Amino acid sequence: LKQVFNKDKTFRPKRKFEPGTQRFELHKRAQASLNSGVDLKAAVQLPSGEDQNDWVAVHVVDFFNRINLIYGTICEFCTERTCPVMSGGPKYEYRWQDDMKYKKPTALPAPQYMNLLMDWIEVQINNENIFPTSVGKCEDEVL
Repeated sequence: LKQVFNKDKTFRPKRKFEPGTQRFELHKRAQASLNSGVDLKAAVQLPSGEDQNDWVAVHVVDFFNRINLIYGTICEFCTERTCPVMSGGPKYEYRWQDDMKYKKPTALPAPQYMNLLMDWIEVQINNENIFPTSVGKCEDEVL
């Protein structure tokens, strides 16, 4: 999993918000809600004695499942007609390339792009070389 979560390629410097702006106020509200009794650092901390790769894999799969549910709730509103381009706002357009059907980066309608992306992620998650699964019983399992 180290190649998937390469610090130099994945993480960006934290952005700061200018005090007095609306975004700064929203940031303060978001931070307050995050600090309302839930210790996120403790919630995601590797439990003692657990393998880090297993812990990360569990969270990757959980994140995929949550994104899949969220996308399922909005996909009826984003059709090929209403969302003809997969974009990240007016400055960014995402293009699909998979080296099989789409050998060059190709502009696609957002629903088609998302379906290809979700299928690709599912293949990665199910790939035993990337996310190996342990077959065995828990010590406290009751038969």
